[in-house]
Amino acid sequence: MHHRLTHTLAVVLTAGLSLAAQAADLTVSAAASLTNAFKDIAPLFEAAHAGTKVQLNFAASGVLLQQIAKGAPVDVFASADQETMDRAQAQNLIKPTQRCDFVSNSLVVIVPQASALRPRSVADLTRPEYARIAIGLPASVPVGRYTRDVLEGAGLWGAIESKMVGATNVRQALDYVQRGEVDAGFVYATDAALMADKVKVALTVPTPKAILYPVAPLPAGPNAAMGEKFVDFLFTPPAQAVLSRYGFGRP
Repeated sequence: MHHRLTHTLAVVLTAGLSLAAQAADLTVSAAASLTNAFKDIAPLFEAAHAGTKVQLNFAASGVLLQQIAKGAPVDVFASADQETMDRAQAQNLIKPTQRCDFVSNSLVVIVPQASALRPRSVADLTRPEYARIAIGLPASVPVGRYTRDVLEGAGLWGAIESKMVGATNVRQALDYVQRGEVDAGFVYATDAALMADKVKVALTVPTPKAILYPVAPLPAGPNAAMGEKFVDFLFTPPAQAVLSRYGFGRP
């Protein structure tokens, strides 16, 4: 009797394991500015693909690329800039034919809601009253690269870099401003909109290149086929409605 019970238990456990294996995990690495939107899109995708659980991983695009290049098991990569996706392509981590731009964004300067300061141009940030300015680290954070490109183009990077408080991703830059730890910061319009009660948008900054976010499935990912489906899903009306609600534009 005891032997039969053990056998039955083993069958039940094995069945449970096979069911767990079928509930495939899909890992999506996405730029920090996509956090809220992708957290809303994931359950919609899961509902449309029964048995699939979406694992979300958010960080600065450059950091995510480093993780993928080192072999992290990732199925989809969404970057906040073309340069990082170009690097992924150069390392053969994605196929050129599978990358596509799925949203646009814009660069803004924000100040704490309680601040009396309100720069009317990026040149105003060189003034002494703006002593600390949150900027994403240009080496790994796309918003920092967009910022540096604008300021270099205006001949202001040297003056403003000396006041820079480096942020490891755009959400950290937003956090520094909303807590009043800096006098101003460069973030995306979508990030500023999340903290409308804590930060003020002083100005929208034209960028030399449009801010377009590319996404691509990763052929080496453990669930590559489902990764392709997730990329396709981003262009469906339910996903586009979420992205639009968070302020992202069409590419």
